[in-house]
Amino acid sequence: MVKITRRRSRESAIILLYQTDLLNKDIMDVLNNEKLFGKKYDDFTTSLVLGVCKNKKEIDDIIKNVVKNWAIERIAIIDRNILRVAIYEMVYIEDIPLKVSVDEAIEIAKKLGQKKDTPKFINGILGKILIDIKN
Repeated sequence: MVKITRRRSRESAIILLYQTDLLNKDIMDVLNNEKLFGKKYDDFTTSLVLGVCKNKKEIDDIIKNVVKNWAIERIAIIDRNILRVAIYEMVYIEDIPLKVSVDEAIEIAKKLGQKKDTPKFINGILGKILIDIKN
């Protein structure tokens, strides 16, 4: 049995969330469709996806507060979902250190981000949120 790393779980969650945004589908429809093709996800991936979807409005409000003069819809879909997963972890999951969530998001942005400056963009937004959380 292959052990799935948390980074891989995060990447899977981001890709699933990307699908929901791109196709404008409910997450359960996306997950059920994936099941039809034999795709299975570990518990961490599923909890991230369901948690982000459940708290999407609050998470998006956090993003909007940081990028004041920038509509959230203008953020690339993949970048937006990297932020959502990281913010969900930072705000709603207590047993993951804040720095780990930020570092993981930056590393994933290097791999999945649409532009070469995506990691800097992700780091800038999460850095501001990190300061807010600590205060």
